[in-house]
Amino acid sequence: MKITVVGAGAVGATTADNIIRRELAEEVVLLDIKEGVSEGKSLDMYQTAALLGFNTKPVGSTNDYEKTKGSDVVVITSGLPRKPGMTREELIGINAGIVKGVTENILKYSPDAIIIVVSNPMDTMTYLALKESGIAKEKLIGMGGALDSARFKTYLALAMNASPLDIHGMVIGGHGDTTMIPLTRLATYNGLPVSNFLSTDELEKVAADTMVGGATLTKLIGTSAWYAPGAATLLLVESIVRDQKRIVPCSVYLEGEYGQNDICMGVPVVLGRKGWEKIIQLELTDSEKAAFEKSAEAVRSMNGALNL
Repeated sequence: MKITVVGAGAVGATTADNIIRRELAEEVVLLDIKEGVSEGKSLDMYQTAALLGFNTKPVGSTNDYEKTKGSDVVVITSGLPRKPGMTREELIGINAGIVKGVTENILKYSPDAIIIVVSNPMDTMTYLALKESGIAKEKLIGMGGALDSARFKTYLALAMNASPLDIHGMVIGGHGDTTMIPLTRLATYNGLPVSNFLSTDELEKVAADTMVGGATLTKLIGTSAWYAPGAATLLLVESIVRDQKRIVPCSVYLEGEYGQNDICMGVPVVLGRKGWEKIIQLELTDSEKAAFEKSAEAVRSMNGALNL
């Protein structure tokens, strides 16, 4: 098993480090355009092997895609990160060209790879990668919903003073501050509806905090977050590599599901060795359907800027 992570910034390096520590592959390639960065970070990671007890070999590459040849899974994190006050949507002009070029180079050496897109705006970048590559839709996955759902569960746990391990919930829709849809109605605390423990106002606050979860961190840190995005990406990679069949909200190509066509948006999917293997069709309420439609309109508006 071989895994490549493109982009050796904070998110990419954290993702690679997580994959290496979990020993999901014999080799993990970390690639970046900046001379020496991927090589340095890969060597730094390898020097932890004797301390942490793993056998995966990290390999750094400065823009040499030949080193990625034969990758089974590729994670694309490259692109400009957010700064305070920036929306994910503002990154589209810069990151579209980057993601397009990365996808072409990856498939040149690994035509059968499953690709996970992390770069923002994530739904639009996933759609771009799919349209430009022409690979099977099941092999292209946007990570956003996994991260948004983790933040949702964190805010629920904080509101209830509970363990995040006992919280189950998901966020669907677009991966944006105004487009994501935290499904408070379906969230549970060890099998019990969270509405048994939180008032309507408290649940609305949790949902609102979730939607601006990334912007909150960007304001505090001064750039995009990386620990939770790296862990969320690990969740996807592990479910694919180990064929775990986990149900995770991811941005995938819809062809009639949830009433949408020709768009990539966050919906719950089963993740296994072939990529996303099944879309789970939730029974949404009228208000949830309306929110999903509104989210889809916003994502389509961003997609229009690609001029595909």
